[in-house]
Amino acid sequence: MTQQWPRRAAGLGLLALALGVASMSQASQPQAYPDRMIRLVVPFTAGGSSDVQARMLADRLGKLYKQSVVVDNKPGAGGHIGGKFVADAPADGYTLLLGSIGLHATYGVFKKLSYDPATDLKVVTVLAEMPHVVVANPALPANDLKQLVALARKQPDTINFGSAGVGSSVHMIGELFKLTANAPIVHVPYKGSTAALNDLLAGQIQLMFENPPTTLAHIRGGKLKALAVTGKARLPALPEVPTAIESGFPAFEATSWTTVAVSAKVPDAIADKLNADIRKIVAAPEFRQGLSEQGMTPVANTRDAATRFIAAEKLRWDKVIQQGRIAAE
Repeated sequence: MTQQWPRRAAGLGLLALALGVASMSQASQPQAYPDRMIRLVVPFTAGGSSDVQARMLADRLGKLYKQSVVVDNKPGAGGHIGGKFVADAPADGYTLLLGSIGLHATYGVFKKLSYDPATDLKVVTVLAEMPHVVVANPALPANDLKQLVALARKQPDTINFGSAGVGSSVHMIGELFKLTANAPIVHVPYKGSTAALNDLLAGQIQLMFENPPTTLAHIRGGKLKALAVTGKARLPALPEVPTAIESGFPAFEATSWTTVAVSAKVPDAIADKLNADIRKIVAAPEFRQGLSEQGMTPVANTRDAATRFIAAEKLRWDKVIQQGRIAAE
């Protein structure tokens, strides 16, 4: 018996070691993702184009994952309140961000951000892009871009254009127009496009460079007039409205875009899964049709392609910020 004990002890030790290794292996394996509710943060007020896209995506993503996907609007600071919230979220992939040009490419207008969007956020994909519509209150005596520029030069600093906030796509596309057309118009920032649009409808401001989803009904109802669209081609939803290029302003061409992003701390494996699943959703004909009806073009690119695209856009808009000397107060 005394000779068998060391063997038994050694055998028990090996068994314990094997069980320990197995336990560690199981602990290192991530739980099935997702297995609970997901929060999709929209860093702007409800009712805007970002909100529309987020709710479309949340519905399809919830059905795919058989989990609740809740849209959470966190507006403020040009979208950076929501952006910082997601950057600081746990690294588990359960807090997503519906990002924008303002969060990823034009944040240079903010000199003292409490986080760095380039390093603190991980872009999963570029979801969609869209041109903007130059819309005016019907009382403005200009029916196209040439008339608008002539009026602005004749009456400098009297035409006010509203935006969703400093650094937003609605603001920056307006600044691009000012620079490329030499049109002295005045920027009036709001806390979200909805508030700006309400003042445009009421005649408190005269102009906006707004996203199609929030303007189409007002244009069709005669409450706003569309002077041009900022993309390379006319909008199928507004076929009668010319592009800025057609109107004689070839340098005034721009689109805004949205992303899905997560905290930079989220593992690549989860980001890759989200990318693959979102691309499946966007590939569905009904989802693409829903985007098209809102004036949006689906993108849903790879993570590498999204990173390259955003880097190029950042360089472009940095030049506008520098030339226009744009800074958030």
